[in-house]
Amino acid sequence: MKLALTNLSSLFPQELISLGDFWGTYSFRVMTAGAILVGFFAGTLGSLLYVRKQSLVSDVIGHSSIAGIVGAFVIASLMGADGQSILVLTIGATISGLLAVATTNLIAEKSKVGVEAAMAISLAIYYGGGMVALRLLSFSHFSGRSGIAQYLFGNAATMRQIDVFTVAILGFTALLIVAIFWKEISLFAFDPVGAKAAGFSGNLLIAIVTLCTTVGIVIGVKSVGVVLMVAFAIIPAAAARQWTDHLPVLFLLAGAIGALSGGFGSYLAVSIGKVPTGPVIVVILSLVLAISLVFSPHRSLLAYRYRRRRHIQNIKHEQEDNASLAQGNSWKEQPTNPAVIANHLCFSPTKVEEGGTPSALVQSTGTLSHKSQLDPEVNLK
Repeated sequence: MKLALTNLSSLFPQELISLGDFWGTYSFRVMTAGAILVGFFAGTLGSLLYVRKQSLVSDVIGHSSIAGIVGAFVIASLMGADGQSILVLTIGATISGLLAVATTNLIAEKSKVGVEAAMAISLAIYYGGGMVALRLLSFSHFSGRSGIAQYLFGNAATMRQIDVFTVAILGFTALLIVAIFWKEISLFAFDPVGAKAAGFSGNLLIAIVTLCTTVGIVIGVKSVGVVLMVAFAIIPAAAARQWTDHLPVLFLLAGAIGALSGGFGSYLAVSIGKVPTGPVIVVILSLVLAISLVFSPHRSLLAYRYRRRRHIQNIKHEQEDNASLAQGNSWKEQPTNPAVIANHLCFSPTKVEEGGTPSALVQSTGTLSHKSQLDPEVNLK
């Protein structure tokens, strides 16, 4: 037993590395900066897919990017350029991601296959083709081919300063485009018919959103990998949605969650040692999502149970009051004045025209019914 506990404790670090030593190391600093930027851009741009209920599109884009990465590496190497340049590989990944989305839309529109099945077909085609190309590349004589395989699961430790600058430029460019068309995009996300009626081109807005979200996803493939990028794109938005009902706040909060998780995950991965950075960040994002689902003030499980319990209590109190009122009426003489009868039936606390003011019984009944209808927590979501 003691040996088992010793072996278990050896899996965890005895102490965390100090922040000064961590930030003072060049490679750690570059890796953390890259993870923060990737988390921020993927969180903000991925929220556009989340609010449009197209979360699986990020999975299609991420997995299909491996085909574009291999293709861009081969073409750049044949042309004598740097095949491992993150700019070159990002362009290739963006092209393959856009082609995968276009293939998904084409299959869904031209056949009787559903959208989910079309996504699965497109993902299988591009991801399977990319894996075959990656395997063939491993037997080739291209220099630097071994580094391409790291894009499957990512390796943040290989990030260079030029890579961080490239990620920042591409990410901020995508955010700038979204900011320019923010009014049109926000309207189209919730009311496509209304956006088209207002004169906005639906195809243009779809193209802008697809391009920007694709860039936001593929720029993180080197540090996170194609397998886990869907978590970076969707989990921050899902967690942020539990805390706000406003799209701009959701947009920024998702980016903040992604950035903070990326920074803390990098620090924790270095402190633990011998663990990849991407999975550690995804675990932290999952914990943030779990906390949001349980403890957020309006949409959490606890808030839902509280509203449900209060709603049941209100119904019970209303039933008890109605029962007591019915018992009180059983021995009284039934009203004959039509105005009084109308007040009883409508539960109206207004003044009766032909008999003076209504009784206290009618007033209390009308007030109770009025409150139960206007209580905002009765309307469960």
